Amino acid sequence: MIAIVMGASSGIGREVALLLQKQGWTVGVAARRLDRLTDFEYSAQVDITADNAPDRLLELINRMGGMDLYFHASGVGHQNRELDEDIELNTVNTNAMGFVRMVGAAWRFMAKHGGGHIAVISSIAGTKGLGPAPSYSATKALQNTYIQALEQLSNSRNLSIRFTDLRPGFVDTDLLSGTHGYPLLMDKTAVAHDIVNSLEHRRHVRVIDFRWRIVTALWKAIPNWAWRRLRL
Repeated sequence: MIAIVMGASSGIGREVALLLQKQGWTVGVAARRLDRLTDFEYSAQVDITADNAPDRLLELINRMGGMDLYFHASGVGHQNRELDEDIELNTVNTNAMGFVRMVGAAWRFMAKHGGGHIAVISSIAGTKGLGPAPSYSATKALQNTYIQALEQLSNSRNLSIRFTDLRPGFVDTDLLSGTHGYPLLMDKTAVAHDIVNSLEHRRHVRVIDFRWRIVTALWKAIPNWAWRRLRL
């Protein structure tokens, strides 16, 4: 079985790639920085915000002889209470444009080559619009909806493509380093184990972990008129 992990230079992506490799998968990894991918036989330098990123992905797929699993872990996230323009636009460029660019490329490959499994790390942040991180929560909601739409599209075309939308809460990775304390912070290795287990059980949507499942259920229960007045 062949897996490609996009965004494997650190954090959850790297942990998942290492776990898959230990389980006997042939793993290819991709990220902007090649120097962080030396633990893997197959690697590629890919910037998901670049127009040539799908071509770089296809080159890696061809080198590996196919792709059964595409795992998308690339993304950025910032609190942006002052609504700094550069932060907002960079987040949209990476989490929306880059996400659609790469997941779309993976889908088109699988549609032509007998199917496969597309799994993405989105976030519980897509549950509701979060004032401290406007573009982050908005782009994560886009990711949730995009995967749901692709699943419907695949089923309507009788394509053998499975999807898993993984929604962790706050995880102790480089992405959150240097920021103020986050509640219910999770260990990245434990999250990676949960993710791989979710892939094996072919889950459609997985909120990680049980505490965040409770939190997001409570968020959904809050009416919009009350949510607008919350001070987060």
